[in-house]
Amino acid sequence: MSADSSFPAPLSPDELEAALRQIGATRYHNLHPFHKLLHGGKLDRGQVQAWALNRYYYQSRIPAKDASLLARLPTAELRRNWRSRLEDHDGTEPGTGGVARWLKLAEGVGLDRDYVVSTAGLLAGTRFAVDAYVAFVRERSVLEAIASSLTELFSPGIISERVSGMLKNYDFVTPETLAYFTPRLTQAPRDSDFALAYVKEHARTAEQQDAVLGALRFKCEVLWSQLDALHFAYVEPGFIPPGAFVPPGWERAGKPA
Repeated sequence: MSADSSFPAPLSPDELEAALRQIGATRYHNLHPFHKLLHGGKLDRGQVQAWALNRYYYQSRIPAKDASLLARLPTAELRRNWRSRLEDHDGTEPGTGGVARWLKLAEGVGLDRDYVVSTAGLLAGTRFAVDAYVAFVRERSVLEAIASSLTELFSPGIISERVSGMLKNYDFVTPETLAYFTPRLTQAPRDSDFALAYVKEHARTAEQQDAVLGALRFKCEVLWSQLDALHFAYVEPGFIPPGAFVPPGWERAGKPA
């Protein structure tokens, strides 16, 4: 492997899987303080709105990310498999799919749909992180692009925490508000099983294994960076950048009026 690798020789497929899962155990954004505040009921409605607004940009760009990869997949079998991700997020007709369900979530916590879609109130940190992810998938190897999706290995746990915690702790959140997450409990494992099998089969050399481990670390950093931006703007120190969403009743400095 490369000089800075943790492993002196190529790993077996099962060892590679264990290394990938260890990245999730130590770097996934369920460990972020903002995640804990959100699910623990420690945020006010405006802070929850800020999360829903900024997370929309990530959700809305996932289909673009997947479409760019779809165009580079070398076989019909791979393209058929990856195409289901586009249908999951964009839907098969207007008003269906994950992006539409996220807009329902945003409306459910009190945001204006058109304002959310405009991304006018987006944090710069959110935009930079998400755009970096889309560019990574577009520009890196197919193996790295597929490996970067493996955060889906860890998403069922965070979804369960999110749904149960938000329903318990926020009286303005209903099961209908969180309907986005129900299909993800089956879609994410299906997608991660495919991606993991692909990576274990095709990452055979030390260099390829370094690349896929780096891709998953990068994706974890993308998700972590989004919560960093939210925490800085809406929790501590609570400085909302110019042009970003200001919750009703808040001053620009981030303090409730």
